[in-house]
Amino acid sequence: MARAVTPRRKALNTAISWAVGLLIFFPILWTILTSFKTEAEAIADPPLFLNFSWTLENYAVVQERSDYMRFLWNSVIIAGGSTVLGVMIAVPAAWSMAFVPSRRTKDILLWMLSTKMLPAVGVLYPIYLICIEFGLLDSRAALVVILMLINLPIIVWMLYTYFREIPGEILEASRMDGAGLKEEILYVLTPMAIPGIASTLLLNFILAWNEAFWTLNLTAANAAPLTAFIASYSSPEGLFYAKLSAASTMAIAPILILGWFSQKQLVRGLTFGAVK
Repeated sequence: MARAVTPRRKALNTAISWAVGLLIFFPILWTILTSFKTEAEAIADPPLFLNFSWTLENYAVVQERSDYMRFLWNSVIIAGGSTVLGVMIAVPAAWSMAFVPSRRTKDILLWMLSTKMLPAVGVLYPIYLICIEFGLLDSRAALVVILMLINLPIIVWMLYTYFREIPGEILEASRMDGAGLKEEILYVLTPMAIPGIASTLLLNFILAWNEAFWTLNLTAANAAPLTAFIASYSSPEGLFYAKLSAASTMAIAPILILGWFSQKQLVRGLTFGAVK
């Protein structure tokens, strides 16, 4: 029998939740505040929290120095392309593992997940040579494929665990009505799995957006996304903290806004079986 939550315990849980949330959000808040400081105020000791001269100079310098929209467009194409391509491959794979499992299905899933434990630097050299051989170095196509493969185990796992919650009898009924494999996946399974697919899309879009290792090592100018845009403000002359913070704020703003407006869909999809 479930124990009743007392007002005191509820208040304690609320306070702990707020404390953890603020602790996680504080680095982002500090980055945003630093972006409005001068370089001298950004490195002041003791640090200045709100009592500083607010300025937009850093944003103006960043806009003049870099083509922000080009970096933003590259990020959208790379993150969006890798996510959509990954879901297109993962949906039939997760369907087969969820509804037509074999004795090795769990082993395959664990093997796929184990590839996420491989240090990325361990395969950088062969992938770098492959990109050079096929003329894909500093191209968005290469990053789309690479980031798709990196996140594919997560996409398959999320969709697999969600599909497992869908009664198999519904698919059997569609087959009795004459639905083929294509119709079964597109018109029966996919509409029922929209919350799980949406949460998978959002989560993997965020992962691809935040990817820095591959984007920094495989791009130079043409395909550089916002992660490379941030890294460009670390120079041999030193770190310009205020300008670096402004660049970081401009890079994270789109994904923060997307996360804020889609948080209900993300939580709903994760809660309804995508991750357990």
